[in-house]
Amino acid sequence: MDTIGFDHHDHAACKSGGIETVERYCAAHGLNLTPVRRRVLEILLEEHRALGAYEILDRLREEGHGSQPPVAYRALDFLTKHGFAHKIERLNAFTACSHPGEAHAPVILFCRVCEAVAEGVADPHRGNLERVAAETGFRIERTVTEAEGVCSNCQRNGPA
Repeated sequence: MDTIGFDHHDHAACKSGGIETVERYCAAHGLNLTPVRRRVLEILLEEHRALGAYEILDRLREEGHGSQPPVAYRALDFLTKHGFAHKIERLNAFTACSHPGEAHAPVILFCRVCEAVAEGVADPHRGNLERVAAETGFRIERTVTEAEGVCSNCQRNGPA
């Protein structure tokens, strides 16, 4: 799996490919990708930045999908539970997964200047975390690593 970085890319293909992958995964696993869940995923895929639940709820409200917080939170719960989105704890926000449906340990990198988000993949079995877990008899089921900094685009564009 490659890092999805801060470089410019074909965003339309990224979005449509993400939706198609999730639709296939849901169909193969008997998951219900409701219109609201699908729309929340589309919203997350429209930008490579973290979005708060209330930002997503505002968009849903404008589009007539509902105005109560549980509408957004239920969709986000579904998307994160099945690995289609990640919650960025530090920001209390969400971003679309760059590798939906694949087992991986995401590394979330977010730029404090432009607020862009990139996703890389770590190997939790090759570091301190795995060693500590083994020593304590703990079995790791899911990890997410988060890092805040300045992306290469913002570094090129001047002091941050």
